[in-house]
Amino acid sequence: MTIEGTALVVRGDNVDTDVMYPGAFLNIEDPEAMAPHLFEGFDPSLRERLTDGTILVVGENFGIGSSREHVPIAMKANGVRGVVGRSFARIFFRNCMNLGLAAVACPEAVEVAHDGSAIVIDPSGAVEVDGRRFAVPAAPALLTELAEAGGLVAWTERELRAR
Repeated sequence: MTIEGTALVVRGDNVDTDVMYPGAFLNIEDPEAMAPHLFEGFDPSLRERLTDGTILVVGENFGIGSSREHVPIAMKANGVRGVVGRSFARIFFRNCMNLGLAAVACPEAVEVAHDGSAIVIDPSGAVEVDGRRFAVPAAPALLTELAEAGGLVAWTERELRAR
């Protein structure tokens, strides 16, 4: 299942989940109600530029800080289909996988992408930016299944029903 979208570049390295989704909003559980608070403590103008089909292009160690699932939940609620970065904080990456949001480390793609670039994430092992193809490790089968199911909870429910 390839993921296609339009790039929105998030400038900076070590962008912290604590500023992407500040603690004052952690009591919100509904994804649609979370959406207006994404990037609140970082750069709220980014939120206004999100569209259904955005693929965020990010720097090094994106998603450091607290293990806030709120960030990828709010991203998905804002129409973000994936994140292509130089690298990710381990917990942020795992939260994306658990929630069915594609996150791919591909420094070469980040280097050439700009706002509005056409991006294709191919889980079989590539990221394309404006037609330029960059090899990445293929996604493990389980991560592909999680993404196709919509995340870990949906995948688990499906697996339990199948038994």
